[in-house]
Amino acid sequence: MERDAVEQDGAPSGEHRAAARSTDRRTLLKGGAALAAAGGFSAEALAQDDAGRLRTDLFMPKEHWRERMQAPDDGKRYGWVVDTRRCFGCHACEVACKAENDVPLGSYIRQTIYHEAPRPAGIAVGAGQYARIMVPMACQHCEDAPCIKACPCGALHKGAGGTVQVNYDKCSGHASCKEACPYGAIYIDPVANQAVKCHNCTHRVDVGMEPACVATCPSEALAFGDLADETSRVSRLKAELEAEGKLERLRAEKGTEPRMWFAVDETHRVETWADKVPREGESYHPDAYSVYEWREETPPHTRVPHPAEVQRAADLAAQPTTQTPQSGEGR
Repeated sequence: MERDAVEQDGAPSGEHRAAARSTDRRTLLKGGAALAAAGGFSAEALAQDDAGRLRTDLFMPKEHWRERMQAPDDGKRYGWVVDTRRCFGCHACEVACKAENDVPLGSYIRQTIYHEAPRPAGIAVGAGQYARIMVPMACQHCEDAPCIKACPCGALHKGAGGTVQVNYDKCSGHASCKEACPYGAIYIDPVANQAVKCHNCTHRVDVGMEPACVATCPSEALAFGDLADETSRVSRLKAELEAEGKLERLRAEKGTEPRMWFAVDETHRVETWADKVPREGESYHPDAYSVYEWREETPPHTRVPHPAEVQRAADLAAQPTTQTPQSGEGR
């Protein structure tokens, strides 16, 4: 099956669907079709505080993204429940994702966040003084997706079941989507210079299979499915956890209405590990696996740039600047 071509499927119209199938990301990678970036933003300069503000300054006019924010009328509503109490950090989901989507070394569509913190008072001493938390993270597939609003070339759109996808025939590497994402779930491919993110393994879901990460998880910590179907596993699990008051969302104050919920308990509250998750302008990065990143007092990391990005920045800095001739010179 031509899985990469289907990866781009799910655009709101048949015309978009046909165009999305004509060029896949693997072809761009193999051909080394690096597109010139139209602009970039400094994560440090655009750092957010904790007030819950979005990068609305990056949003395009509403008429530019209104249609792309609408999912196809297929009666489906895909969503996730992540049980952080079950995850033991084996990284099988990440490996499966990389293999399924040809994700290069040093880049990640999904990543497991590690966090270690003292257990709250009253928790059994026999369980240990510290709680080690592993959280499988990926795109939240927001109802009100800021990446779609920020995309200037019209590549980000809602696909089947409301899945947020990238049309690689349109993406030109502006990176505005990455700067606007409150969850650090988008990276810019260093070769194709295009945005890459989780697409719910559309090529698998469309033929009745689960996303690669879900099918691989040995602890069944990941649940994915149609929230519009009350009999689906994800719907039943979500309803059960909501009734018990054990379901939370990440950075809900952003107002993006993410379609990923996290099962919690006394030691696994979202607020406990939320600061370890990348923010606007950041992406998942290798340093997250360092044991020094696990500790509670470890400050939120700053994204480590890809070597290709470092080289590109150095090349730009080395280019001679054009100087305007002074009055009387060159005559």
